[in-house]
Amino acid sequence: MTETRSERDLLGELEVPAGALWGVHTLRALENFPLAGRPVHRALVHAFGAVKGACAITNQRLDTWKVDPAKGDAIVRACAEMAAGQLDQHVVVDALQGGAGTSTNMNVNEVLANRALQILGERLGHYARVSPLDDINRHQSTNDTFPTATRVAGLWLLATLEKEVVALQEAFQQKEKEFAHVVKVGRTEMQDAVLITLGREMGAYAEALARDRWRIYKCTERLRVVNLGGTAIGTGLGAPRAFIFQVVDALSQLTGLGVARAENLVEATQNADVFAEVSGMLKACAVNLLKISSDLRLLASGPEAGLGEIELPARQAGSSIMPGKVNPVIVEAASQAALLVMAHDVAIAQACAAGSLELNPFLPLIAHCLLESLDLLARAAGILCRFCVEGITADEERCRAHVQASTAVVTALVARVGYEAACAIAGKASARRSTIREVVLADGVLSEREFDELTSPEAVCRLGSPDGGGG
Repeated sequence: MTETRSERDLLGELEVPAGALWGVHTLRALENFPLAGRPVHRALVHAFGAVKGACAITNQRLDTWKVDPAKGDAIVRACAEMAAGQLDQHVVVDALQGGAGTSTNMNVNEVLANRALQILGERLGHYARVSPLDDINRHQSTNDTFPTATRVAGLWLLATLEKEVVALQEAFQQKEKEFAHVVKVGRTEMQDAVLITLGREMGAYAEALARDRWRIYKCTERLRVVNLGGTAIGTGLGAPRAFIFQVVDALSQLTGLGVARAENLVEATQNADVFAEVSGMLKACAVNLLKISSDLRLLASGPEAGLGEIELPARQAGSSIMPGKVNPVIVEAASQAALLVMAHDVAIAQACAAGSLELNPFLPLIAHCLLESLDLLARAAGILCRFCVEGITADEERCRAHVQASTAVVTALVARVGYEAACAIAGKASARRSTIREVVLADGVLSEREFDELTSPEAVCRLGSPDGGGG
């Protein structure tokens, strides 16, 4: 039989595995919340380690453990281990839980208390020496530590997302240069429209991603304001004023993040709209990833019976029954990640709106969806960059053939010959089953040199007509 130790809480006594770093509060949470089937996000665990570490350091400075300084040192060390990811396996509560995150906070408190006991050479569960509540949770509440940890985790993951978005933007900028000379048909509403270059299309994707970089910066501005020190409802109940004024600075020093205490701690504890705002900006990033992925899939379609203007890197066999088929799996995977981020945004918005009075009880769902969205976007941008965009090649012959066969070419002539004449040329091309170029040259409308100049990469990318003429 597995050895156990007895622990007691408000509801009574339970047997906890003797070697577990977690305790009775965690055990009740494991019984109560078999929901998501996975523990809280690892970044949230690491962030909790940093938050608890900042609180412990501040308590040390305030001589909270002056009669037992070794206890304070052990707690700080345990917190550092959690922040470094060394205690991940011991934070086991489900990602979705009632109680505004109390189960996560108590799981963390119990693990840190028992790890500190180990460091001190004490037996697990000897809470008279190090208490999960009286020591680890000293001058704190779930209601200020959980949202603060969520923000810290979000800031860390935003930094990763920014790197991936920058790399993807730069990959498209490189393709913009590489394909600057490739004239192709531009399409609106899935119909041939006017000429453009493949490079110009790639540059537009890069510009959209540049906006995402700006949005990520705005997200960091929003998340850096924390309510740590506000305890239960933002009034700082149970915490010394010196602790409230010092703890956020300690967190900033510990993490290297520019976090700042909210001016109104009651408001910051009561409302979660900041998470909805950040999620909305992440959704915009997901929108761009989905649009870009969809466009790349369409441009690479076929290859023989579709547009086939670009070729995506082959990553794996595409079919168990169709020999030789290669599917655009990377853009499809990135698209699914983007769609899930959009779905998470809906859940976050509803959870933020469902808060009541002085607290939002649905912070576990908000944290779960927000941090997973950050992960999904970073990973999607990463695979899209490395496994797809960097290896895109242009089928210049296919692009040229589409240009020659399309009436989109005639739009490039409007400024020179006029709209009605251009319509007539398009009609003749259709009737004769000829290209626009063949009709123009055969009828002497333009010389070969003039036609080539009007349909050159420089001409189709030029902003407006240089001579100011029009049809």
